[in-house]
Amino acid sequence: MTVNVNYENQIANMQVEGRVDTTTAPDLEKEINAATEKAEVVNLDCSKLIYISSAGLRVLLSAHKAMAKKGGRFELTNVGEDIMEIFSITGFSRILNIK
Repeated sequence: MTVNVNYENQIANMQVEGRVDTTTAPDLEKEINAATEKAEVVNLDCSKLIYISSAGLRVLLSAHKAMAKKGGRFELTNVGEDIMEIFSITGFSRILNIK
């Protein structure tokens, strides 16, 4: 898994590529935590995300809660069909801001 981050003003544009599972979720969490501290909006592009496990879902939920607590926004964009199915089955599609 790789994560690319670009900051523009108070917006963190992130792109995750590959698999987010038990092994890689801590790395994603570290990157997202840094972004949530610096930005008012965190936009996570999921166009190259091919798999997400429950460990990855926990990271996304934590980021959503952290941004809501500080009055910011955590958004997921370009979510593919397979990943969207995971979000739907787990109920995350009703919790997360998916654009």
